[in-house]
Amino acid sequence: MKQTKLLVSIAFFSFILGNVYSCNLKSDSQKSIALNTQYTADKPKEQYVKIALLLDTSNSMDGLINQAKAQLWDIVNEFTHAKCGNEVRPSLQIALYEYGNDNLSAREGYIRQVIGFSSDLDEISEKLFSLTTNGGEEYCGEVIHTSLKQLDWGKNNDDLKMIFIAGNEPFTQGKLSYRDAAMNAKEKDIIVNTIFCGNYEQGISTKWKTGATLTGGEYMAIDHNKQVVHIKTPYDDVIIKLNSQLNNTYISYGALGSQKKAMQSAQDSNAAELEEAVVVKRAVSKSSRMYKNSKWDLVDAIEDDEIELSELSDKDLPTELKGKSEKEIEKYIDGKKEERQRIQKEIQELNAKREAYIAENKKEEEGELENALLSAIKNQAAKKNYKWDE
Repeated sequence: MKQTKLLVSIAFFSFILGNVYSCNLKSDSQKSIALNTQYTADKPKEQYVKIALLLDTSNSMDGLINQAKAQLWDIVNEFTHAKCGNEVRPSLQIALYEYGNDNLSAREGYIRQVIGFSSDLDEISEKLFSLTTNGGEEYCGEVIHTSLKQLDWGKNNDDLKMIFIAGNEPFTQGKLSYRDAAMNAKEKDIIVNTIFCGNYEQGISTKWKTGATLTGGEYMAIDHNKQVVHIKTPYDDVIIKLNSQLNNTYISYGALGSQKKAMQSAQDSNAAELEEAVVVKRAVSKSSRMYKNSKWDLVDAIEDDEIELSELSDKDLPTELKGKSEKEIEKYIDGKKEERQRIQKEIQELNAKREAYIAENKKEEEGELENALLSAIKNQAAKKNYKWDE
């Protein structure tokens, strides 16, 4: 089995970013008919982009896993600006599977669901960092079939549903036919995209391209030994400091509160282990609409109508709020909300300058795979009336 290194998931996530912008436009026309007596427009139905990542965790895939850890925040930051034709901003849900690892059950086809569809970015990050590699058998057809069967893909025809699978062994391995799995996906309106880690022609001969085209998906072979260059900017240090201040605006509550707040800090630390630039990207994600924690943070919970303060008992509250009146708690939450909004706005403003700096200093690297992919995908998206904020 060939040694596979760093750049795999860039292609993975570039595909995702392009497809994220392809929100179905049908809901506009379907909702245009209304009763004459209706004077107010209904709120547009919430739409989702559901992405299942199927990652080979055999010995040859250390590079894939390492890049996935870093590139998660690039996905989120690009997706923040996605918009459907009906002006709805779709929500992102990600699921994660690993396959091809000897540590997994042979009875289950060396396949494991790491996390089902989730929008909890800290938990997704935690699961990515928990992955380890070990030699094994890679059954592409079976892992696709398993993800189709186990995940809640929903029944909304306007949702965009995608599978992304990466590996470097023949797509034909295993008893379950990849063709049957692909056709099953197509019947469910789920697109399968494939990334082969190696020579383009070899990927074609080992059926990775066929696996994608059967569902109208895209195939890509990548130079897996090429390393990603993260450009340091004059704004990074300030954003990292603001990230620490941002954490202080979260108010944990309930049974999971303290655990989730600790996870937030742990994922900051995990990002720091990779590279400073990854911490910055994560901070930018945390300043966006995509980073919501209403299940454990009182600021988000009140804003999203997740709870009523009157429903909380003293034991559900953090130490700083125990014994306080409801009015005192409301004032404290409002103060943290105002502080958070100020910090998030400052991070977004600094990130705009950061992105401009990166764009200017990337000119010498023009032609890199990542840039070429994003350019091609955006061109394809424009032809289908997809759009995103400039």
